[in-house]
Amino acid sequence: LFSRIKFAEKQRTIQQIQTIYNKKKNRRGTHVSILNVEHLSHGFGDRAIFQDVSFRLLKGEHIGLIGANGEGKSTFMNIITGHMQPDEGKVEWSKRGRVGYLDQHTVLEKGMTIREVLKSAFSFLFELEVQMNEICDHLGEASEDEMNVMMEELGTIQDLLMNHDFYSIDAKVEEVARALGLLDIGLERDVTDLSGGQRTKVLLGKLLLEKPDILLLDEPTNYLDEEHIEWLKRYLQDYENAFILISHDIPFLNSVINLVYHMENQELNRYVGDYDHFQEVYEVKKAQLEAAYRRQQQEISELKDFVARNKARVSTRNMAMSRQKKLDKMDVIELAAEKPKPEFHFKYGRTPGKYIFETKDLVIGYNEPLSRPVTLSMERGNKIALVGANGIGKTTLLKSILGLIPSLKGSCELGENLQIGYFEQEVKGDNKTTCIDEIWAEFPSYTQYEVRSALAKCGLTTKHIESQVRVLSGGEQAKVRLCKLVNKETNILLLDEPTNHLDVDAKEALKQALIEYKGSILLICHEPEFYRDVVSQVWDCSKWTTKVL
Repeated sequence: LFSRIKFAEKQRTIQQIQTIYNKKKNRRGTHVSILNVEHLSHGFGDRAIFQDVSFRLLKGEHIGLIGANGEGKSTFMNIITGHMQPDEGKVEWSKRGRVGYLDQHTVLEKGMTIREVLKSAFSFLFELEVQMNEICDHLGEASEDEMNVMMEELGTIQDLLMNHDFYSIDAKVEEVARALGLLDIGLERDVTDLSGGQRTKVLLGKLLLEKPDILLLDEPTNYLDEEHIEWLKRYLQDYENAFILISHDIPFLNSVINLVYHMENQELNRYVGDYDHFQEVYEVKKAQLEAAYRRQQQEISELKDFVARNKARVSTRNMAMSRQKKLDKMDVIELAAEKPKPEFHFKYGRTPGKYIFETKDLVIGYNEPLSRPVTLSMERGNKIALVGANGIGKTTLLKSILGLIPSLKGSCELGENLQIGYFEQEVKGDNKTTCIDEIWAEFPSYTQYEVRSALAKCGLTTKHIESQVRVLSGGEQAKVRLCKLVNKETNILLLDEPTNHLDVDAKEALKQALIEYKGSILLICHEPEFYRDVVSQVWDCSKWTTKVL
């Protein structure tokens, strides 16, 4: 009863608090620090990931966190979100700031529906509502000072509930689900039955519903189809709060970020502008450093030569000592060792028959059909991209052609003399073998030198090569799998999203290798910039799917 009597007063107090808060916020401007990272160092075993890294995130900054595979981008994200503890350093978030993290490795519980996962985005709001009700229950017995504190807390909670659309949860769930194509999948669908792309959409939908003060996105375009990559691009372009984005999709990065943080050689360096501008500045800085290094090396050589020739002579000993002191005090420039750039050269085997495969009235699916009866054929030398939204059966089609999944109806006949190379989209499991053992198991006749050389050509350093596969980044694991593929004789490659997780250099090297490959290619890919120079045909799977996504 007391709460109802005081409701009007509470609302007025909330408005007053909000007015004061807004005035303070406007005076502070946009230079509000959301995250401070100081002197961060971390490594795995004897492999240092980063050393003495400091970082500051300000309100409204749209940051692209970039770097080659294995430089520590995902590790950095895990540390700032508290999923990992750094070896040294401090991570400090602003109070009341809410962080939303899209992590590719989030586990979705069996039995939960898409709707339940999306609504779980508001769990903290239900907790706030409980807190608000508890405060209201205690207002009647509070002193004036305690009441002022409580009213301020009520105002903050009410503000949070309003800002996060607490009073229109169901409508917001439907709106985001529609935008990401989840309504067509069915909101009552069990989340563990979803494809990789559908799963990413659910996690992304949950994150956007949470309306965090900062978004942390680790390769969000992986497994998303072109339509929903465009939707996410528009969303981030209009996003008022701050975000940190890890991505190797350069057109996507360029369209949404205004700052670049480059992770390389255990350092983190800041650049203003998009990725293209970063590349220009980075190349200039690199050239300047190399020129300064050459000049200094020349000077060092001349000083050492003078000291060696003159230190024994009485008449020139002082000059020699003076130059030796200059040498001792010199701050020597060091150039970082060049990272090995990946090279992929697929081995072409024997010539296959005229047809790679032919299907007749093929119906693919698991418990229910994913396609209408499809009659397709692929001839020797064809390079084809399979495109279309997630969940319509592209991966299922590949697996049905390979015989890994039985078709529901119809037939698929493989051609003669096929040597198949298959790159799977997702490889589950906790692989505890080292990279060396992984390749040796595939090619037992190789010497250790040949194994190391094969992995190095795919862009892996000595420390990566000797590590267990499970501790490698997603991109490094993909390079190990590609290493198996390029060292095997094939005449047909079936590639399911091979560019996911690969850095810019690896992606470019893979693209060139596929252009040069003499065999046939059937490729699933959502990046037109990658596949349009590789393939001669594009098959739109939405033309024969039974799903409308």
